[in-house]
Amino acid sequence: MVNKVILVGNVGLDPEVRTLEGGAKVARVRLATTERLFDRTTNETKEHTEWHTITLWRGLADVVDRYVRKGTQLYIEGRLRTREWIDKDNNKRYTTEILADTMNLLGRRSDNPASDAAQAPGGYGAASQAPAYGQPQGGGYAQGGYQQPAPRPTAAPQPQPAAQPAVPADDPDDLPF
Repeated sequence: MVNKVILVGNVGLDPEVRTLEGGAKVARVRLATTERLFDRTTNETKEHTEWHTITLWRGLADVVDRYVRKGTQLYIEGRLRTREWIDKDNNKRYTTEILADTMNLLGRRSDNPASDAAQAPGGYGAASQAPAYGQPQGGGYAQGGYQQPAPRPTAAPQPQPAAQPAVPADDPDDLPF
């Protein structure tokens, strides 16, 4: 079975970022996606905007905290999750959100509001610390891909056969993105 969501949209509000008691960071982002539909009867193009709640944990939440602001364009890959909760009037409520596994910052750095706030005079601000592999400094597209680390196996790893060749350090197929 597959539960996968891919979204490209703009952040509608500054993200909410919290650190939990155990030290884990969690971020909540409201993302707007807009689709344009052509109505043949009126010969007009209509827009429909859908709002999504994105939840990001640990490292992704840290990246959101440093680089994402209202207006930032994001690419999100994740999965749908529905939670159940009780409101203040003791009514059972449900909310559906996307748990992000991957996030890419899209658009030019100059379009990202977080880069304006972090810009240092005469140089590149903290926003240039985001990975932008193979991109020019300053005016290029920030396409840093951020992913949640894979879960650690619970069983002891099996030894690998000695006949496997090692991947050379300069192997072009072993790219960091």
